[in-house]
Amino acid sequence: MQVHQKLENLPRFNRAIVTIGTFDGIHLGHRRIIEQMKREAMEVGGETVIITFHPHPRKVVKAGQGAVKLLTTMPERIRLLSELGIDHLVVIPFTESFAAMEASDYITEFLVRRFNPHSIIIGYDHRFGKERLGNYQLLEQLAPLQGYQVKEIDEQVLYESAVSSTRIREALLKGNLQTANSLLGYAFFFEGIVVKGDERGRLLGYPTANLALPDPDKLLPQYGVYAVTVEILDGPFKHATCKGMMNLGFRPTVDGREFRIEVHLFAFDGDLYGALLHVSIWGHIRDEKKFPGLEALTAQLAMDKVEALSILPVQI
Repeated sequence: MQVHQKLENLPRFNRAIVTIGTFDGIHLGHRRIIEQMKREAMEVGGETVIITFHPHPRKVVKAGQGAVKLLTTMPERIRLLSELGIDHLVVIPFTESFAAMEASDYITEFLVRRFNPHSIIIGYDHRFGKERLGNYQLLEQLAPLQGYQVKEIDEQVLYESAVSSTRIREALLKGNLQTANSLLGYAFFFEGIVVKGDERGRLLGYPTANLALPDPDKLLPQYGVYAVTVEILDGPFKHATCKGMMNLGFRPTVDGREFRIEVHLFAFDGDLYGALLHVSIWGHIRDEKKFPGLEALTAQLAMDKVEALSILPVQI
């Protein structure tokens, strides 16, 4: 998959099958849309082109109305899409001036001139352009004049995609990984950089990697303890994959005052400071709680490890 981030450097696309959206999460609903694109491209000998935006449009057009938390950051989305056989991903910088483009200009000057579309696959309720006045009907109206076809995403697929995104977020915020992962079609994940911690876990016999998120807009599940698998993406242990467990929260037993992401890797011993870790979350073990002392906490961690191993896949 080729990734394009500058409009002025776009190639001349060949009979492009184009769709537009944030595709946050690349969940099962999105994958059905992508399969439709690939079928269309195969039929006409064309290329699949997904147009997406960064930052999320809501951060620009609804700035100040609450944080936008993402199921997938842009690097994560790029990785997932590249695995699905898309030919081109075009990441458009979403700015106030872009949002203010007249709907007809969005079609003629942006979609047609830049992408040479054979077909535009879009949902019946998709809105674009200034004040979101552009719609499916306008695309249909201009299609004969501009030489493209408009294909509608099946209403049921579109509905399922919208519902899935909402349900995934709700499930994660409740710590319900079973529901979230079933809708995603894969284990929910995030990527974090290992930073210096206070090394309390090492004293308890459960050393942890403390992680910092590269993107503060990344959504995380509710506070608690989770069963995880971890892939090390760089450094001397690159490509190593381990089972483990993770705590999200404030560590009330040790009077923690800062939110921490702490991952304990089973059967691993090595220096990971500065490494980028890919953490897949397979299940919720328990909520975060305050224990009467470190001895009780240590005993609970031993039980958490047994529970994590019962949740995690045998093969990783």
